[in-house]
Amino acid sequence: MKERNSMTTSPEQKDWTKPAALAIPEGGYFKDKVEQGRYGPVFPQTPACYGFSIMAKIKPGTKQNFYAYAQNIEKAVGATPDCLAVLKLHYLRWLLFDIKGDTYFMYQGIFDTDFDKYTEDAVAIFASTGLNTVFENLEGFPVDWKTNAAAFIKFVREHQCPSFLEYGEYPYVSADEIKKALKLKAAFSTALDQMQ
Repeated sequence: MKERNSMTTSPEQKDWTKPAALAIPEGGYFKDKVEQGRYGPVFPQTPACYGFSIMAKIKPGTKQNFYAYAQNIEKAVGATPDCLAVLKLHYLRWLLFDIKGDTYFMYQGIFDTDFDKYTEDAVAIFASTGLNTVFENLEGFPVDWKTNAAAFIKFVREHQCPSFLEYGEYPYVSADEIKKALKLKAAFSTALDQMQ
């Protein structure tokens, strides 16, 4: 799937200057606009870009692994700020919560690529670095995930909790576009400061 640049002038351009909300049908797809990806239907781009949320039960006794892994991610990004750049992320949010005595993990991610590319890139990052994923602490997660992207993606799809409303204050704008705009703002501020 090609990535769209929301700042370009194309017939399908979305207006990034006006906030937008999108109600998504139950199941996560617009039935008349389902686009097939490599591993099944592609979740639609929304004003918040692309994303997914999964919820899965964690293996008993692994709760602390999630907190330790979060610290590892924090350290990795601190040491190499672009270590996750290939994922084209806007945001990640991880949650642990209890339901009837069992602990569940919720992963929420917003990014600029379609679902298939995001998950393939995530598997590639882990495979190339030799790192493991915190998902290994989830019940039913495939043991062969490093060599079997399809199994990883199948697990994520099976645990996907589709949203039914997404909102964007600056809709359809990529993370790279936001960073470019902020760099331009900083350069403009510096130029104005130098003129005084």
